Amino acid sequence: MATVPSDEMAQPQPDPRQSIPPQRVQIRCQNCQAPFAVPVWTYIDTGIMPELKSLMLSGQMNVAMCPNCGAGGMLATPLAYHDPAKKFFFTLFPQELNLGSAEEERFVGEATKVALETLPKEAPRGYILTPRRFITMQSLLETVLEGEGISKEVMQAQRARVEVLSQLAEALETDHAAGTLDTQEGKLAQAVEKHKTALDYDFFLTLTSYIDAALQQGRQESAEMLGQLRERVMTLSGFDPIAAGLQEPEVDDVVAALRDASDESLEETISNYRQVIDDAVFDAWAAQLATLPAAEQSAASARLEHVRSTIERMDAEAQAMFEAATELLREVMAAEDPRALLRERHKDISEAFMVVLDANISAAARAGQNEIAQHLSTVRQMTVEVMQELMTPQERLINQLLSVESPAEATKLLRKNIAQVNPEFVKQVNELAEQMEQAGRKEVVDRLRQVARESASLLF
Repeated sequence: MATVPSDEMAQPQPDPRQSIPPQRVQIRCQNCQAPFAVPVWTYIDTGIMPELKSLMLSGQMNVAMCPNCGAGGMLATPLAYHDPAKKFFFTLFPQELNLGSAEEERFVGEATKVALETLPKEAPRGYILTPRRFITMQSLLETVLEGEGISKEVMQAQRARVEVLSQLAEALETDHAAGTLDTQEGKLAQAVEKHKTALDYDFFLTLTSYIDAALQQGRQESAEMLGQLRERVMTLSGFDPIAAGLQEPEVDDVVAALRDASDESLEETISNYRQVIDDAVFDAWAAQLATLPAAEQSAASARLEHVRSTIERMDAEAQAMFEAATELLREVMAAEDPRALLRERHKDISEAFMVVLDANISAAARAGQNEIAQHLSTVRQMTVEVMQELMTPQERLINQLLSVESPAEATKLLRKNIAQVNPEFVKQVNELAEQMEQAGRKEVVDRLRQVARESASLLF
């Protein structure tokens, strides 16, 4: 890990509305001694540049990768982090820098000045005068993630996925060197077998994000290696990326699915493929029709038009649902007593309402409209509380079961609440699973089916 001293901090620009840009710093590779320049951020203001938060959280900020040998890692540099929406003002001084107190105070003073200048006059300022200090990037990231509602358990799970990814990458490199790739004796095949239970949707989502990051940073060689790793691990583990939604199916496969679906399963099939059904799909389907015998074309064309009309109807229904959700949100935001209105209109609170609400929170935060974002967040909390108040004890238990991290925890929770587990509860879980299946929520269906099985087993 290289270090960047605090006096490398870029000076504030005259226009206080602009965030401090990164400074290009010249460093020397500790592995091959090649010199190269890297951009170094020392001040992050998510109210001005919200995209910097995800860059930092994904480990893509202040990383130096040698263009000559590929070695590198995260730079140790002072950092100020300001999130006006959450009233976070943090500073980071990595231990390896060994900065004196005078240097730290000078850095904090400069960062504080910039933060105060960029805030609207009516915005709260007290939290900026008492910045929280960190000595490791990991502890700062955990605090930021906790502020986003991400628990330590979730963070630990992500670290475990990254550790597995690291072991698989090392195994692939070993196989390349030893010529044992694609053999049962290969290290990668053994590593996949060892970690097979961990190679799930979240793991491959993490791996895909690393590939995307490498491509964005111009690290083509790393992206190709990780891409190769993904393909081989998917093959060895039997993971289906298309079924999991991580990879788009081929156009011909979409056409076949829509063409061959029964009338009873057509809407479910459309829901599953809706994100990839476009003009290219219909053009390919029409081209296939033209090759059919004349006797078959009439029925095949009728099927195509039936699919078109079904999609148009489903899209119109979805549009109406989101428009109704948007109108309800307007009424709630304007109400003198939002909680009372939410209770009165609780039957209209749908998943679409929560999607619209979350989208508005994100948009307000990106636009720096902190008061609106806070008001919307308060409404969201009220909505959750109102819905929980109206739930039956069985519905609350199902909600809790869906939020636990593992099947083992779900089993413990069921046994703890065994008084609520009866035939009606099992029926309710199965009915909810069917509803989620029709809505294309595969990730929830599997968990609900498992809960139903566990609950049924406790009845005997």
